[in-house]
Amino acid sequence: MSSMEEQQPAAEKRPQRASGRDAKRAARAARAGASIPFITRSIPYFEVLTDEGLSIIEQNAETILAEYGIEFREDDEALAIWKAAGADVHGSLVKFPRGMCRELVQKNAPREFVQYARNPARNVRIGGNSTVFAPAYGSPFILNADEGRRYARIDDFRNFVKLAYMANSLHHSGGTICEPVDLPVNKRHLDMVYSHIKYSDKAFMGSVTAPERAQDSVELAKIAFGADAVDPATGKLRTMMISLINVNSPMVYDATMLGALKVYARANQATIITPFILSGAMSPVTVAGTAAQTLAEALAGMAFAQLVNPGAPVVLGSFASSISMQSGAPTFGTPEPALVLYTMAALARRLGVPFRSGGSLCASKVPDAQAAFESAQTLLPTCLAGVNFVLHTAGWLEGGLAMGYEKFMMDVDQAGMMHTLLAGVDLSPNGQAMDAIKEVGPGNHFLGCAHTQANFESAFYRSPLADNNSFEQWQAEGSLDMAQRANALWKRQLNEYVPPPLDPAVDEALLDYINRQKAATPDSNI
Repeated sequence: MSSMEEQQPAAEKRPQRASGRDAKRAARAARAGASIPFITRSIPYFEVLTDEGLSIIEQNAETILAEYGIEFREDDEALAIWKAAGADVHGSLVKFPRGMCRELVQKNAPREFVQYARNPARNVRIGGNSTVFAPAYGSPFILNADEGRRYARIDDFRNFVKLAYMANSLHHSGGTICEPVDLPVNKRHLDMVYSHIKYSDKAFMGSVTAPERAQDSVELAKIAFGADAVDPATGKLRTMMISLINVNSPMVYDATMLGALKVYARANQATIITPFILSGAMSPVTVAGTAAQTLAEALAGMAFAQLVNPGAPVVLGSFASSISMQSGAPTFGTPEPALVLYTMAALARRLGVPFRSGGSLCASKVPDAQAAFESAQTLLPTCLAGVNFVLHTAGWLEGGLAMGYEKFMMDVDQAGMMHTLLAGVDLSPNGQAMDAIKEVGPGNHFLGCAHTQANFESAFYRSPLADNNSFEQWQAEGSLDMAQRANALWKRQLNEYVPPPLDPAVDEALLDYINRQKAATPDSNI
């Protein structure tokens, strides 16, 4: 057996059938989120600024770009590209003529694009009125009710890929769902990308921790997609991956991120250009100041991608949270980051590019009431604002330091609710329900009418986790809180997991590439 292959437990090979009340919960879970490749939004955007206010922020962003500049550190090629394009380059500092970055983006970057999945039925559309939910990203720790908090391992990574694959309300497999610290830093990306391909057929993200790791991601995607990797109409690679390029705010791009950005842009793979900002530490404490800096930083990165490869798909990203002015610790679910999110979503629409932000963010260490309300106060603005690609939809705890098994299941439930919210109001004849009102008439009830019976299975969102029974029923079932019910649900889902089909020849080619790359590279934790 190849060194990359794992022995699947017997429970994976022989799915067990739930019975009794568990079966009813499983049925509710299956209905909780429609199995659709992405959400098509049917409600208006929530706006917090007028056109005049948005114009002020755009002008301030142009001032940052023209007068203060952005550093492109330790990348002579990037500096040469900017100089040839007409920017003012002094050392690593680049200043841009007013309107230069905006023009490059608006002239070249697509307003929306398709990210292809291994299963074509799961292709996602990013931009426009589409919303794509992806899991949380980057946590070095995991948390569950059985073990508590510990460092993440590759088995945890595989588990979360499987859970995301099974979650109807998530449309994307994500990227570094957690950091498998049991593997060398310079090799773990191979196992992570392979896990996304092997254990899911949803779209996924590539590695960005070094240019060569980005290139490995591209090569693995090409193997996985085979002949479908190339668009016959253009002769170019299809967009098979989307990857996260973080700005080193304030106003710095480092060589690692620039190297990965160049690899992906040249290969026609999408990049999410995201200033990572904790307001008060990495940007001004005000909403307008943070928004102007975010726009300036993102514009510089998206414009650079267009210079590398005109037409390369890019997403304007915003990760802006606040800090405690007493301790300096990150805070989540507060009003100011929501206002930044609403503002940046409107600015992205005006610029004409897809937008990434939001998720289910919290600072809580466990899946408690703080985690729930902070996450809800992040996810709801995310959906109302019109975010196109939602990273960190499920699992985020402890300001991103931990990926929670129980929190993941709770967040998946909330994401299912957002499906229903974003679908808007049904005004079809069935939605208007005039036949039901006519049938029932004054003074009667709707429980037994034909319309209610016809819509019984689909009426209202049904949570697979919330307990709406009587106190006595709840007590008889063990007086379990939501986290305890979520603990049982993730275990049951992993026990019932069945992998998607993967051509054995493709699997063999993937493993061959991975093993050759590992053999040629000494272990390193850098």
